This record gives sequence, structure tokens and C-alpha cells, in this order.
Amino acid sequence: MANILIVITSILIGLILQKVRNFPVEAPKALNAYLIYVVLPAVSLLHISKLNLGLELLLPVSVGWIIFTITWILFGYLGKRFGWDKKTIGCLIICGGLSNTGFIGYPVIEAIYGAEGLKIAVLIDQTGSFLVVSSLAIIVASLYGSEKMRKRDISKQMLLFPPFLFFILALLLNIFQIEIRGVVQKVLESFSATLTPIALIAVGLQIKIKVSDIKDNYLWYGLAHKLVLIPTLIYAIYHWIPAENPDQNLIFKVSVMEAAMASMITSSIIATNYNLRPKLASLLVGVGIPLSVITLTFWYYLLEYFR
Repeated sequence: MANILIVITSILIGLILQKVRNFPVEAPKALNAYLIYVVLPAVSLLHISKLNLGLELLLPVSVGWIIFTITWILFGYLGKRFGWDKKTIGCLIICGGLSNTGFIGYPVIEAIYGAEGLKIAVLIDQTGSFLVVSSLAIIVASLYGSEKMRKRDISKQMLLFPPFLFFILALLLNIFQIEIRGVVQKVLESFSATLTPIALIAVGLQIKIKVSDIKDNYLWYGLAHKLVLIPTLIYAIYHWIPAENPDQNLIFKVSVMEAAMASMITSSIIATNYNLRPKLASLLVGVGIPLSVITLTFWYYLLEYFR
């Protein structure tokens, strides 16, 4: 319960700071930049470099790919069946198929399952969600929307994304068994420790919802899919895989929890860039994040008592 309160309290602090007079409007951008350029690279170096690589890690790696594929098939079929607008279909696929396994997933998983759980979360995010963003999501955006950037330029930006570059570096350190320790480890641990409060306060600072905005039926289709259907499917698929040791059981729990996260903030950015219902994309993130506090609590207790 204390760990859940950390998550809720951090988001509430962000919401309260929105009301503070003269509080910097650009604060969320500054905090996000700090997370992208400093904290997330530190997390990758600290945890991926020490991860015990094995076949059981194929489970978390495949989470992001399974989620996006199911979402593409489902909304592609429903959109065609009921004659939905092409841009609405694209928006629902991208936002419904990408979990916030980084900014929300990292701090939530760290708060609940500690450093061991965070290692798995980093793997799910970097080899799953992030690679899906740079490949399948761009393909969907091109098919359903108005392309505003060349694919080559988008791919270049994503391949040079700092957390991804440091993930590759950490993976090489792991493969060549180069251990991070001493002063370097202490420095990385200090920066990594700021992940949970900073990431969730930044999220709280960015949540802005009007009552009139929540009347769109497509919003609730997307939220029900992302917060209920998708984690249920991942739970059903992974539940039948035997958990022969505590590590495998932790992988199962983290995989389901990451699948249950709200839509990725980057998915809203991509949808906006390709003119795929920008307002709907923002709502799926803005409404989904606070709503996920409730649904994630449900999934947490389900995993604790019904594995």
C-alpha cells in the first residue's frame, strides 16, 4: 500500500503545482528532458548491464509486440466493420497499442517490485515498446494519416534517442561482462533514485482535463481496450506459462502490469504529427493516466493473490 501511495502522492503533487502562481509553465518540459537525457540512460546502464540474459526474457520482450499487433488487428477490423473515420482508426491503434512502459511504467514498477522489477521493465520498454514506436507505429501512422515527416528522418531521430543509445551500450557491457561498480555505480544509483518522484510529478503537471472532453465514445473504446482488454489478454496468455522460480513469477507480474499501463505519451505525439485525431490522442493519455491508478491497483492485487 505504501508503494501505491508514493505513485498517487507524486501525481497529486504535480496537480497541485499546476495551481501555484508563477510556477514555471515550462517545468514539465524541463523535467521530461532531465528524465530523457539523464535518468533513463542511467537506469539502462545500471540495470541492463547486470541483467541475466536467458530465454525466459523472451516473455517480457514480446509484450509490446503482442499488444500492438492485437490492437492493430482489432481496431482495423472494427473500423472497417462499422465505417469509422480512417484517422480515428489510426489514432486508436497507435494510442491503444503502445503502453507507457517508460515514464509511468518505470516508476510504478520500481515502487512496487523494486530494482529487480525495474530491470524487467527496462527490457520491456527498450526492446518492446520503443522498437514498436520506431517501426510498426510509424507504418500505421503512414497508412492512416497525413505524413508530415519523412520516414528516414523519423527513424533517425528515434535511433538517436538517448535512452535507446545507452540501452545498446548497457547491452554491450552485459555481453562482454564489463561490470559497473564503485563511484560510477554510486553516481548512476543517485540519478536513478530520482526516477519515481520526478517522472510522476511531471505527469501530474501535464494532466489537464475538461468535463466536456470526456463525452467522445471513441475515448472510452480506447480506454477500455488499453486498461482492461489488453492486460486481460496478456494475463491469459502468460498465465499458462509455468513459473518454476521466483524470477519467472516476477517476469509474469511485471509483464502484465506493464501491459496495463495507460497509453504512451509518445503515441499522442505521433498521432498529432500525422493528424490522427490529435484531441482524441491527448485525451487517451490525459484521462488514461489518472484512471490507470485505479486499474493498476486492481491488477496489482489480482497478481498478488491469483497467480
